[in-house]
Amino acid sequence: MFSGISGNVLILGLVSLLTDVSSEMIYPLLPLFVTGVLGAGPYVLGGIEGIAESTAALVKLASGIACDRIRGRKALVLAGYSLSSLARPLMALASSPLAVLVVRFSDRIGKGVRTSPRDALIADSTDLAQRGKAFGFHRSLDHMGAIIGPLVAAALMAWFVTDVRTVFWLAAFPGILAVILIIFKVRDRSHEASRRTGTRLKMVPAGNIRGYLLILLLFTLGNSSDAFLLLRAGQLGVTPARIPLLWTFFHVVKMSSAMPFGTLSDRIGRRGVIIAGWAVYALAYAGFALASSEVHIWLLFAWYGLFYGMTEGVEKAYLSDLAEPEERGNAFGWYNFAVGIGALPASVLFGMIWQFASPQAAFYFGAVLACLAALFLLAWTRPASSVPKTITPGP
Repeated sequence: MFSGISGNVLILGLVSLLTDVSSEMIYPLLPLFVTGVLGAGPYVLGGIEGIAESTAALVKLASGIACDRIRGRKALVLAGYSLSSLARPLMALASSPLAVLVVRFSDRIGKGVRTSPRDALIADSTDLAQRGKAFGFHRSLDHMGAIIGPLVAAALMAWFVTDVRTVFWLAAFPGILAVILIIFKVRDRSHEASRRTGTRLKMVPAGNIRGYLLILLLFTLGNSSDAFLLLRAGQLGVTPARIPLLWTFFHVVKMSSAMPFGTLSDRIGRRGVIIAGWAVYALAYAGFALASSEVHIWLLFAWYGLFYGMTEGVEKAYLSDLAEPEERGNAFGWYNFAVGIGALPASVLFGMIWQFASPQAAFYFGAVLACLAALFLLAWTRPASSVPKTITPGP
């Protein structure tokens, strides 16, 4: 089951698991903290999250470019995880929405610094023929952390503590463990420094990578925040008490499906799996438009979870196949930038259509863009050679 999973991939998966435990101990409590404890309105919460996520997208791009200009990736990975792990628990000291913004801003900068170099290091440490499995394995552990974190926070609030600030402080421990693992267990992989120079468009990936990212951006414009799915669930009778259970169930599906579909992409090709995943997304969104009961919602969340399993790791593996080793960081930087920047207008468009037309129209809009992106990727010219070139995986 774990053949082809190198030591670096295993440790980075555990690091993501611990980091997500830390993050998800805080994140589900954040809306209540900002609006209830600090007395801010929902628009303030939205502004904080919008600024934080947009910042992360920009930093991911800069970090990806930077890690190609140095021979190692570990330093940036360590710096990013360390910054987030140190900043995140400071939410316990926040006494105003501005303080929350500073903490979230710092946390997202850390995420931006680490993400592209980490993905490049996973690719550097894995044989090409096993990359789908490796990225799927990493995403599975990441989702496992997203399941454990809220459950730990809920248990703490139910039986041990009554103040959310205490939970925020306790969230420091898994983050610190993640940093320790990086320091002592992750081994760097040297690579040729990128020969690209300059700033502006000279750093934009050319050829096949650029075409792939443009198609991905089209899909992202129809991929709105999953918060709208929870809103739809509430409309159709899922009570607030059952929403956390629905969300946990959703993450279980994502965790269970990521590695099998990543492994499948190693065998049958990545593009077909991605296209199938986008088709699953389109059907899911059409289903959310047509749904009329809570039973439909639970079935749709299970189906929608398969979309994540089919695409999250496989999209990254496909990108690493297209990029030369010395340009992987740059490629992942632009990948994360495209996904991050596209997510903001996607949610704005979806919300506007929901408010001024109908929820059904908004979901149909997302489904149509997913179909268009799938058709473009199906018609897109593959690289001249798609035969894996075996490399020696790292530790």
